[in-house]
Amino acid sequence: MILLSFTSDVLNTAELVSPESRASATPMMEQYIEIKANNPDSLLFYRMGDFYELFFEDAVEASRALGITLTKRGQHLGQDIPMCGVPIHAADDYLQKLISLGFRVAVCEQVEDPAEAKKRGSKSVVKRDVVRLVTPGTLTEDKLLSPSESNYLMALARIKGGSEPQLALAWIDISTGVFRLAETTQLRLLADILRIEPRELIVADSVFHDEELKPTFDVLGRVAVPQPAILFDSASAEGRITRYFGVGTLDGFGAFSRAELAAAAAAVAYVEKTQIAERPPLNPPERESGASTLFIDPATRANLELTRTLAGDRDGSLLKAIDRTVTGGGARLLAERLMSPLTDPDEINRRLDSVAFLIDEPSLCGDLRTSLKHVPDMPRALSRLALDRGGPRDLGAIRQGLAAARQVADFLGRALLPEELSAALKDLSALPRFVEDEMDRVLGDDLPLLKRDGGFVRDGAHGELDEVRALRDQSRRVIAGLQLHYAEETGIKSLKIKHNNVLGYFIEVTAGNAGPMTDTPEAKARFIHRQTMANAMRFTTTELADLESRIANAADRALTIELEAFDRLTSMVLAHAEVIKAGARALSVIDVAAALGLLAEEWNYCRPEVDASRQFCIEGGRHPVVEQALRRQSSGSFIANDCNLSPQKAGGFGALWLLTGPNMGGKSTFLRQNAVIAILAQMGSFVPATKAQIGVVDRLFSRVGASDDLARGRSTFMVEMVETAAILNQATDRSLVILDEIGRGTATFDGLSIAWAAVEHLHEANRCRGLFATHFHELTVLSEKLNRLSNATMKVKEWDGHVIFLHEVGPGAADRSYGIQVAKLAGLPDAVVARARDVLNKLEDADRKNPASQLIDDLPLFQVAVRKEQEKRGPSKVEEALKAINPDEMTPREALDALYALRKQLGA
Repeated sequence: MILLSFTSDVLNTAELVSPESRASATPMMEQYIEIKANNPDSLLFYRMGDFYELFFEDAVEASRALGITLTKRGQHLGQDIPMCGVPIHAADDYLQKLISLGFRVAVCEQVEDPAEAKKRGSKSVVKRDVVRLVTPGTLTEDKLLSPSESNYLMALARIKGGSEPQLALAWIDISTGVFRLAETTQLRLLADILRIEPRELIVADSVFHDEELKPTFDVLGRVAVPQPAILFDSASAEGRITRYFGVGTLDGFGAFSRAELAAAAAAVAYVEKTQIAERPPLNPPERESGASTLFIDPATRANLELTRTLAGDRDGSLLKAIDRTVTGGGARLLAERLMSPLTDPDEINRRLDSVAFLIDEPSLCGDLRTSLKHVPDMPRALSRLALDRGGPRDLGAIRQGLAAARQVADFLGRALLPEELSAALKDLSALPRFVEDEMDRVLGDDLPLLKRDGGFVRDGAHGELDEVRALRDQSRRVIAGLQLHYAEETGIKSLKIKHNNVLGYFIEVTAGNAGPMTDTPEAKARFIHRQTMANAMRFTTTELADLESRIANAADRALTIELEAFDRLTSMVLAHAEVIKAGARALSVIDVAAALGLLAEEWNYCRPEVDASRQFCIEGGRHPVVEQALRRQSSGSFIANDCNLSPQKAGGFGALWLLTGPNMGGKSTFLRQNAVIAILAQMGSFVPATKAQIGVVDRLFSRVGASDDLARGRSTFMVEMVETAAILNQATDRSLVILDEIGRGTATFDGLSIAWAAVEHLHEANRCRGLFATHFHELTVLSEKLNRLSNATMKVKEWDGHVIFLHEVGPGAADRSYGIQVAKLAGLPDAVVARARDVLNKLEDADRKNPASQLIDDLPLFQVAVRKEQEKRGPSKVEEALKAINPDEMTPREALDALYALRKQLGA
């Protein structure tokens, strides 16, 4: 690859659009500069024939990002113009990379036929304009989207007034039409944003630079993008939304706050801005209540690795472990449910009813999954068709999806269904059968990607198309047939139909045989004389002239007919877009229920009892991710454990467990698995346990593991305290709190004091259900004072000087942490382990006021302790072998063998 070196002298956007710059530009470059001036924040893909070309700063940035050749095209203001380009046919691949790197791209196309430009003069520039802004939150192409992940654009609006500002979020997936709204608060803003996981968040400039919200935008990084405040104007918001949906009022959609309307209008405005003349078919906005979903704070989402591991991978996440869906829509719905578990027991149980029904009907479940495997992504195909980016395969996807939906409906129609599946069947039954029939009649089986390639209309579907295709593909045979017809009509066996670039098609006979074509007035009228040669005469007929014209235009006419058919089918499909999207959503619901049923059968999950109580009783609970990993590694089965945080008396508050025990004993896994079980239950899934009764949890907090935040100047301990503060300030008596090792990041007595106070606050103020793991064994005495606090411990067994971790939870308290045993397992040198034991014994026996001071005098003796340990062990095998060697009595070969033997003993 050749990279030309361009210095910082390359004109930036501001310099590029200056009057001096424009005045000295060529007509083509002047057009480029004008279009670039209107899109300063985007890379400009400028259409030049079969390439998109980039110039100036854009070219330099794109060449670096894409790893493509940077070259030059002419000069501007005395400088070489940097240029790079990408071919049109591969543009999606390059767009994917640029978007993933955070770039936004303005796609500039030719909007005029070059022939029209030439009419204005030979040097006239073809008109071009931006037809689309490609941004992370407004993608529709299959290559740019993950089938299993939603692609949300989100808008955040703030309305000042009253005691505190109103905040609201609106999020749209233009690839599927989803459009939702929700109010939020500054306290839960980041949690609500991360629950949706938008690819792009737009905010007004003033909000983006607000110091109070800066920490939120710092976490989101390049996902958050400032936009002009006018997009968020609440006064014009309702009018913008009603115009988009073509309605007179929003009353039919529901009641929305000013902040919600402002967020929704901003999202719609941004969609209009990026899609230019096209309008994606969005669903009417749906309002979500914060109380309807389980609140999970950002730290908890990260700690529990719901959709990604702490390293950012999908593999190893909870979603990956439970996903058995077979459709893209089903995978997205499963992720949506996992990220937003419900808090309404009735709705949760409706979902559980569907899973239980399909578990009890394995044959039906198998039939459904077989049919669902043939369901393409209909909502995304619909969106591309509506935006005029669709092709024949998108129509084929709708056809195939409708056919699969009909099969699924037939299977479900034979059974007595629970409520959720019954509603899904109703939506499937409403799908228009005639749309499928018409596409079956018109569309062929092997469909091209692009409509301009033609060949997607089935033979026999259109009479004229069959004729022009025959002319296009079989013109020689048609001409030969007409030649035979004329020879028989005139009796001239030597008659030929020929072609040249001057006359086109013509009939040629020898001069002596021309009589039957010239002797009578009827013959002269039938065969029109064109040319006389030395030994031949040439004629044409009205029929031949018409045939010639049709042959010449056959390819263009065939494509025109096919494009007309495409537009007609597209219009028919879009006229039923809402019904088709409802059917696609129903298929996703069925896919999720069947997938969760398969998961429950495969891993022996139980149906949880979910109600409005404060119960939390898990018998034989397991962690789904760890359990599956153990089976893959063939390293044994998962040790199941019980957890009962239910109130000790009717109407009381939930219990709090103080969990002690060694590292590597399984505390963190036990903590996480109970949080995960609560999430799975409230999303409507069976859970990894033998029995589970869960009173709905309103908020889930998990503080497990340690990390720092160097970018914001926070130490590990500071992060721990911030997260703990959020829990203690927000947990309610219906919450579930999981805390691990609070206070371990500071001085011993400081940490113990913080942990002590935190336990008391959780018990007395929050009154939540919770698990509190700690190495501060002193905290176990609190169970004598706090009536809902119970001590539990991870069981271990000591044998022959070694500790065996049983990974079992039982009542009681650990009397020590077994840290030195864990250090030994980790491979610390024997001398260090021995010295640590010695120090521990002295610390335990020393004066409690200042135990370390009594060890100071011993510190120089550490090397002595090491030597004593080595002396106690005696000489090593290698040392003994060396002592036995007499080099003077060895041959070179024997010396070499002895050396290899010594290396082998050392493991080298």
